[in-house]
Amino acid sequence: MKRTLIKNAIIVNEGLQVPGSVIIEGEKIAEILVENQESAVPCDETIDATGCYLLPGVIDGHVHFRDPGLTHKADIITESRAAAAGGVTSIMDMPNTSPQTTTLDALNAKLDHLAEKCSVNYSCYFGATNNNYPLLEQLDKHRVCGVKLFMGSSTGNMLVDKMASLLNIFNGTDMLIAAHCEDQETIKNNIEKYKQKYKGADDIPVSAHPSIRSVPACYASSELAVRLAKIAGARLHILHVSTAKELQLFSDEPLANKNITAEACVAHLLFTLTHYNSLGARIKCNPAVKRKTDREALRTAVNSGLIDVIATDHAPHLLSEKEGGALKAMSGMPMIQFSLVSMLELVDEGVFSLETVVQKMCHAPARIYGICQRGYIREGYQADLVLVRPNSPWEVTTDKILSKCGWSPLEGHTFNWKVEKTFANGHLIYNGNTVNDSYRGEELRFDYPSAGA
Repeated sequence: MKRTLIKNAIIVNEGLQVPGSVIIEGEKIAEILVENQESAVPCDETIDATGCYLLPGVIDGHVHFRDPGLTHKADIITESRAAAAGGVTSIMDMPNTSPQTTTLDALNAKLDHLAEKCSVNYSCYFGATNNNYPLLEQLDKHRVCGVKLFMGSSTGNMLVDKMASLLNIFNGTDMLIAAHCEDQETIKNNIEKYKQKYKGADDIPVSAHPSIRSVPACYASSELAVRLAKIAGARLHILHVSTAKELQLFSDEPLANKNITAEACVAHLLFTLTHYNSLGARIKCNPAVKRKTDREALRTAVNSGLIDVIATDHAPHLLSEKEGGALKAMSGMPMIQFSLVSMLELVDEGVFSLETVVQKMCHAPARIYGICQRGYIREGYQADLVLVRPNSPWEVTTDKILSKCGWSPLEGHTFNWKVEKTFANGHLIYNGNTVNDSYRGEELRFDYPSAGA
């Protein structure tokens, strides 16, 4: 079995930075060597990581790879390549594809599809609807990462807006319920108000998007979800929290004690209202990018523990689909290739520590979802690792973008951190320039709550 030595790195793991080396044997982390320890067994390959940081591979619990059925925007092959280039070694895909992942047949077909095409490790959500809650008890909780609940969305039959259905979902499973929370009635009323304001116009300016998908819309829906989860004793994960007000719904107690957790997305940690002036609909997403005060509150909440996880909500659209204003331009942006380097840039700015980034992007997802043997640099764990180098400036240009849509809101931006190598299950899947197109990731397995304990 091949043994690979990654030597002279700074290992960032479980709250510490330690100079050391890691030995990969087959798919596993075989040894972690610190304080000039030497391996007792020779290695077949040595990678000199001097000047680099070695992190666990990023686990992104919130992606839309658009496959099947929406593959003009993106597909599993292209987006998992972008993930590998970004240091992301595991993804969990959302159910609003075509067909939607709302039946057991569609779920099994999606998992087969991912197995065939995905360069990184994978799982997918089962999508809840108003009517399919009897299927929840039939889900294999060792294979399915969670139940996705759209409490504010007009995605076909996936908006769950009947109180009886919500109660059945919250009371009908002990799996993690990942909720998109925006109150549809509030949004509808706001749209009507802005239609009156811009009567006769072809569209509403995109700068009004945060006022349409407003703070009250987010708070009302999140508050309802938290209330229902507490009554049912359910495991609830609120996705893409975007407002300061919602933070009062969450606790900063240790993660191991939480039944209700919260996610912040990269876009809401980077952008504010002012960026609509330069980027327009490129940063239009649901929930909307909001005020600077909201962004700063989210950043503070990441550090305090009110926010548990950082993910991307990677949601590619063609640039032609991003044309228009608050009503016509599609919501979502591709972020997975640049999520880790974006957060490392915030480390340089003093916003987060390197240890916090690893906690929120690697450890916490493994713990919350109960992912077996991943998310940490531990002997015996799967060798999902990323080697990153600071002080290596490079510019985001279109030729570097691997997502199928071919654009990024970060085009023209210069990053000082570079992903040098990404390993999934001990396999080098990205070498700083190219993705290993022959490798396929493994299906994630779940064992809540023991994983990552």
